[in-house]
Amino acid sequence: MSGQLVIGIVGAVAVAWFVVSTLLIYAALRRRGMAVSFLWLRALAPKYAHEYRAITRRETGRTGPLFYHWVVSINLALAAAIVLGVLALLRR
Repeated sequence: MSGQLVIGIVGAVAVAWFVVSTLLIYAALRRRGMAVSFLWLRALAPKYAHEYRAITRRETGRTGPLFYHWVVSINLALAAAIVLGVLALLRR
């Protein structure tokens, strides 16, 4: 198995993890009575994640775990995309 394939798989898993964590944050905000739009979820995901963070901090004094899942997954996907881009440039 080549390194590019492994990095691509890691990136794909990170994107799926990001989508799931975004949907879970959306559901958590709806359960708390917040007005969130599913149609605008893609554009407003950062806003919703930070609202989730603020709400969970007010409720428990700690940031909710979904916020960390959201941050780690999007950064892992970004890192995988950058590494794949650099590898593609080096192969030329």
